[in-house]
Amino acid sequence: MTKVLLVDDDVELVDMLRQYMEREGFEVTVAHNGEAGVTEALTGVHTIAVLDVMMPRMNGVEALRRIRGKSRMPVLMLTAKGDDIDRIIGLELGADDYVPKPCTPRELVARIRAILRRTQVPDQEKISDAVLTIGALSVWSEQRRAEWDGKPLELTSTEFSLLDILARNAGHKVSKNELSEQGLGRPLARFDRNIDVHLSSIRQKLNNLSGDRVIIQTVYRQGYMLIKE
Repeated sequence: MTKVLLVDDDVELVDMLRQYMEREGFEVTVAHNGEAGVTEALTGVHTIAVLDVMMPRMNGVEALRRIRGKSRMPVLMLTAKGDDIDRIIGLELGADDYVPKPCTPRELVARIRAILRRTQVPDQEKISDAVLTIGALSVWSEQRRAEWDGKPLELTSTEFSLLDILARNAGHKVSKNELSEQGLGRPLARFDRNIDVHLSSIRQKLNNLSGDRVIIQTVYRQGYMLIKE
């Protein structure tokens, strides 16, 4: 059973979301402040965490920072509608996606399932060791891991999905909408900077290992391309 950690100080909202998610087959654990949410997240027993940004004792951004310091578990952020700053900061810190509040339980569950579809790894016995190699970059799609010149790339689940898409299309432009649909499981919304922020983070991690070589090229007003050596 998928175990969801729901961290939000809105007791009424949390109760409604919990009841809906349990009817959808999820096992839900609740925390009502950031400190308790971080402690619970780092137990390692949850499949995914849903973090509200505005919370007492520790806000969602700081909670995410602390979780990302020790865990790569998928994290979905709940942000105030139109609050682009918190949204971008959350993505830069490694959030997998966000949902603006107010949101419906159905929309939240759909986003959770989209994240889980792209992050869950098959049983160990069924995982292939097939590797895709582009220059110094090696990508194991089924194992959901990547290396640069033999050194592991520490990517969030969404970052890996996007890099995997670019690697499989190396030398060819991939539009932002394609990246959003294939990597996030949803069409690109107007003014959505989600893809740009994730790609910026991937580039930084690649640059740290490659000596600032240009690995991912921006195709002006069209998308991105992983350079094929």
